Amino acid sequence: MKAVWQQLHEGICQGQRRAIAKGITLLESSHPDDARQAAQLLAALENQPQARLRVAISGPPGVGKSTLIEALGLRAIAEGLRVGVLTVDPSSRVSGGSILGDKTRMPRLSLHPAAFIRPSPAGTILGGVARRTRETIRLLEAAGFDLLLVETVGVGQSETEVDGMVDLFVLLLLPNGGDELQGIKRGIMELAEIIVINKADQQWQDLAANTAAQVSQAIRLLQRKHTAWEPQVLLCSALHHQGIDRLLEHLLAYGQTMQQAGVLQQKRQAQAALWMWERVYEGLRLQLHADTLVGQLAPQLEAQVAQGALGPIEAAEQLLHCFANARK
Repeated sequence: MKAVWQQLHEGICQGQRRAIAKGITLLESSHPDDARQAAQLLAALENQPQARLRVAISGPPGVGKSTLIEALGLRAIAEGLRVGVLTVDPSSRVSGGSILGDKTRMPRLSLHPAAFIRPSPAGTILGGVARRTRETIRLLEAAGFDLLLVETVGVGQSETEVDGMVDLFVLLLLPNGGDELQGIKRGIMELAEIIVINKADQQWQDLAANTAAQVSQAIRLLQRKHTAWEPQVLLCSALHHQGIDRLLEHLLAYGQTMQQAGVLQQKRQAQAALWMWERVYEGLRLQLHADTLVGQLAPQLEAQVAQGALGPIEAAEQLLHCFANARK
């Protein structure tokens, strides 16, 4: 009888939606047995084709990320592309739960056979992404999706983490005359290859144009990520499907330009190396917490630190020393 990961591998490579969903659930599981199966599944998917383009879409709450992704996804499908969407919902710090309502905000796209939408909770992970976003991207690529859209939690200082997983960073802003720029961190602006002023409807045209002008002026003062690409500022109304064609054209043009310049391949290679180290660090953390001697010593040190009898740095050094000795 085939192992779970082998069954899922076959279904994922055939583009079976049930296998894709179960595969992602396996990747997100924290159970040790599931983690081993997930590692084998990812190893088996290693040589499968990669997506044509991986795009992160970020912006403040209420900017219309879900509406824009649905409009963009439907337009891409009309061009013959298969679209995979990963959405990340913020998790409650009290209960740990998430609403995961993104699919309800993309009703047409979620029902389309050429699209797959997967909402995931952010949990305690910073960076606007979920715990297994990188692995899920690889799974959707193996399932044959050409365009991957990653909707992040929202604009924040930690949102830059997603840039290490995608080819292109799109930042959405509102047509509010540029006031919103005051709340946008410089790091986010420097990451954005395309900035979209959304909700640029007829009644907001003047404000949208003013915001676009201010943004264009601001990004000229920032250091460019790539010499082969100049950041673009676009106007659109996702609700009314205005400017979506132009946005898709710019996305595909970016992919083609970076591919020809050799930048896309270099970036994905660097991301693969980063992924390797992330897995190493995670593996060490799991081994540390599973170590018997560390488990016996940790509560004693925690109590001493809490009582002020021992400093946190010294306690940490003792735990690491205990773990290192256990490996000898």
